Amino acid sequence: MQLSDKLAVITGASSGLGEVFARKLAQRGYRLMLVARRAARLEELRTSLEATAKTSVECFPCDLASAADTERLAVHLEQRPVELLVNNAGFGTKGRFVETDYQRQVDMVNVHILATMRLTKAVLPGMLQRDHGGIINVASVAGFWRSAGNVNYCASKGWINDFTEGVRLEVDSAGSAVKIQTLCPGFTYTEFHDTLGIDKATIPKLLWMPADYVVEESLKGLESGKLFVIPNWKYRLGTALGELLPWRWRVKLEKASPHKREVSR
Repeated sequence: MQLSDKLAVITGASSGLGEVFARKLAQRGYRLMLVARRAARLEELRTSLEATAKTSVECFPCDLASAADTERLAVHLEQRPVELLVNNAGFGTKGRFVETDYQRQVDMVNVHILATMRLTKAVLPGMLQRDHGGIINVASVAGFWRSAGNVNYCASKGWINDFTEGVRLEVDSAGSAVKIQTLCPGFTYTEFHDTLGIDKATIPKLLWMPADYVVEESLKGLESGKLFVIPNWKYRLGTALGELLPWRWRVKLEKASPHKREVSR
């Protein structure tokens, strides 16, 4: 298969990490399918990419909080030879679980968990049959910790980590060359925190990373077959600490977190 024949599907492609994935994969010669709710933003990105990268771009407006929309996309992908799937769509909320809108929490579960699972199920059989391809599920360092005011975000990102590891075990046990990765960024310069109304200045500068750096680390990790890609040594240390500490010590640290009512992505 020539590189120009390879199709990459990116959810949440209209901004943030999704847009950066789209630009970098276009530069690498992939054909693209861009998925997001905002059709106008997708069209703007398509026009830009086709002009600068000379690649073909397909837009698929879709709300992954909707089971019907997710199924419509999944059925479409089952008919396509997808080389790379980037399950990037996601969002955060602010406020304690008992105070937040319940439907918004359901939407988060639909986007982070059910859509990731369904789309993975849609493309993985074809990848296994061809013995080639890759899936990147975008989680977060928040998936290794818990946080007051951020309950379902941390829980759903933790699920992505566990799900991706399990799928990787199955793929490896089948002797397949398909690559499976969970990308776990920390604080990244995107629109994510602006959408939530979070003042970036309240978070130490040393914790922030450029989106370009995060995506490059992910793509390099995919090439080398890394399961967990955690950009920046500070976050790798922090996630290791969260896994190794006895739960009583971990909970004390979580209670003391200065960002316990914020989100980390």
